[in-house]
Amino acid sequence: MAEGATCEDCVPSVEGQTLQSKVPSPKPQDPLDASTFVPPSPLPSPSVTIEFCDRCRWLHRATWVSTELFLTFPTPALKAISILPLNSEETGGRFCVWLFLGGQPPVLVWDRKIEGSFPELKVLKQRIRDHIQPGKSLGHSDHK
Repeated sequence: MAEGATCEDCVPSVEGQTLQSKVPSPKPQDPLDASTFVPPSPLPSPSVTIEFCDRCRWLHRATWVSTELFLTFPTPALKAISILPLNSEETGGRFCVWLFLGGQPPVLVWDRKIEGSFPELKVLKQRIRDHIQPGKSLGHSDHK
């Protein structure tokens, strides 16, 4: 997209006019005035949370997995991915992938300690797909 161009999907138009001009603009956000801050809402569904042991230095692996999931399941299939570093004795060695579906209990999609290894992306993608888009083909990463 050319610099300065507006995404047509983000700014709908009606007969040459953008709807953006008809919607009142919210109070401008001042980066130094906390009263203008807009807090994030709870994560939309479906979403994924990746918990990882920060003491084990697994941030890079968690961000790589999240990137792969976003590339495979772009919005609206997957609306959010959060990365949650853990740094305590009780969470040592943890690498868990949770799937949150609105109104249902979270699904533990992968646990490094239970599975005995880090997630193989092919298997992880299949497990998530089976919950959020059962008919979706994952191409070469699909079941044989």
